[in-house]
Amino acid sequence: MNPRYQVGQEVSIKPPAKQSLEARDSTLNKYAGQMGTVSDYHWISPRFGEFFYIYTIKLASGDNEIVVHEDEIEVRTSTSVKDRK
Repeated sequence: MNPRYQVGQEVSIKPPAKQSLEARDSTLNKYAGQMGTVSDYHWISPRFGEFFYIYTIKLASGDNEIVVHEDEIEVRTSTSVKDRK
């Protein structure tokens, strides 16, 4: 399985699911809705035959980088007419 996102791709941080009470979600919540760029990714295999990707995201709002699971980001969608040109 190939990674869903590539280095250089613009993404946004998805807000955590409302029903989730996981510790990682409470940390991620302050970044929800922010835009960033994929700066790196790695795959992890917790069990033989299973693997998933994690991504390093450089946030557009500054020099911060965060590491997120693949299901915590989505392709950046442009809503402004200026961005569509």
